[in-house]
Amino acid sequence: MNATTIFDDALFAGNVSTLLGRLGYTSSTLSDCIPSSSALIAAAGTFALGYTIWEQAKFRWFRRTKKTGEPLPGPARVTPLLGGIVEMVKDPYAFWERQRLYSFPGMSWNSICGIFTIFVTDAALSRYVFSHNSDDSLLLCLHPNAEWILGKTNIAFMSGPQHKALRKSFLALFTRKALGLYVLKQDAIIRQNFEDWMSMPGPLEVRPLIRDLNAFTSQMVFVGPYLDDPQERDQFSAAYRAMTDGFLTFPLLLPGTGVWKGRQGRKFVVKVLTKAAARSKVRMAAGKEPECLLDFWTKQILSDMKDAADAGAEPPFYHEDRKIAETVMDFLFASQDASTASLVWTITLMAEHPDILARVREEQERLRPDLDTPVTGDVLNEMTFTRQVVKEILRYRPPAPMVPQRAQAPFKLTENYTAPKGTLIIPSLVSACLQGYADPEKFDPDRFSPERQEDIKFAPNFLVFGHGPHYCVGKEYAINHLTVFLALLSTSLDFNRIRSKISDEIKYLPTLYPGDSVFNLRWRGKK
Repeated sequence: MNATTIFDDALFAGNVSTLLGRLGYTSSTLSDCIPSSSALIAAAGTFALGYTIWEQAKFRWFRRTKKTGEPLPGPARVTPLLGGIVEMVKDPYAFWERQRLYSFPGMSWNSICGIFTIFVTDAALSRYVFSHNSDDSLLLCLHPNAEWILGKTNIAFMSGPQHKALRKSFLALFTRKALGLYVLKQDAIIRQNFEDWMSMPGPLEVRPLIRDLNAFTSQMVFVGPYLDDPQERDQFSAAYRAMTDGFLTFPLLLPGTGVWKGRQGRKFVVKVLTKAAARSKVRMAAGKEPECLLDFWTKQILSDMKDAADAGAEPPFYHEDRKIAETVMDFLFASQDASTASLVWTITLMAEHPDILARVREEQERLRPDLDTPVTGDVLNEMTFTRQVVKEILRYRPPAPMVPQRAQAPFKLTENYTAPKGTLIIPSLVSACLQGYADPEKFDPDRFSPERQEDIKFAPNFLVFGHGPHYCVGKEYAINHLTVFLALLSTSLDFNRIRSKISDEIKYLPTLYPGDSVFNLRWRGKK
């Protein structure tokens, strides 16, 4: 009798015991082959104990410094496998603040989900970390959902010559002419949003309103003329929102999950932007004037393609419509969370510091006698005190608190310590912005005045926009956006904050926000 006959007969009989009997098993011999529950528990306990001992021993070894063998500062012990993840999820701000205080300035250790982690709180050491970006040193290690949602070819995951060439092509996007065009768009959109806000019953939690303002501004500045189908624009906004929401969900890629919706959103966004890139190329090839960031870039790309053709070389790798689309999507995404957080902090800190707000208003009324006239790039550059305030907002409450990196090989942090391969190295931007400055925990825009010049003295510590190969190319765009917002906010609206018991808390979402941001808003002056 062959195996097929055994199984066919047993299945026909519909009797499992018949099948087991024909295979030579009895109930007694079968029970001998299956471990008892107590044996399974004992085995699991032995494995857990063994893993715990191995993990703790590994971390003790990883913590040792070279010269003295003294351990790095940090927790005396961590929860096996989980590390500090439970504390971090429960209260992120308290967790990272406690981690900062283990060694400030300096570095300390912890474990995040079993991954050995170094938290860098020294500004100079953070700059050193940021200056490395390669397959044999450090690579950015973003959110666990980042690769699924943004795609493996995202600029955040790039390094080497192609990354440098791509960034070089961005220079045309942030010239004085380009920034001036963006400022006019920012002005118009902010004014319209204020109109919309004032039609709503108050008080208002402004964070979602500012999120929408910022998202729409980015879309109009970056690709506005090509989002001319109202239905497609609404779908684009929804898809874009799904991407950002996907970063606030559990890292699980299954149909229906937030990560899945975020990835599907990215596919739709790229599809729309691919069509936009093709249309922009046609307009720029016809000699039309740029109307958005995409136009400035495709104009530069067409020039790069011509130079390559004249030299008998291949066109730049980023010339294809889809690659252009993916990169513009990166700009849209990069401009969202950080700028939204800073815009929320702008209105919040002005409500908390009416004396500073009064000085901003005085400057605005002096520079802009007709407050209905749009802000221009030239006027923006004359807003000395307003720009000081914006810079202090960014220093005082850096929107992105940290930028994780993953060691691709043993990485020498100091003469006395080398991080093992696989270590998560996290430079703290919050810590850097607290170093050097006079009374750093005080909100003081005058520190950046021509008299005190702390912006010059401590420039290396102002790491809000990063440093090195992944330094934020949109820095001036972001600062201009905040400055226009503050200029119009100060002259258009009166506002007061409705405080609650969580108002003084700081939320990680994943950028930093005030615990709440609820306001009463009123038209100022003639309105």
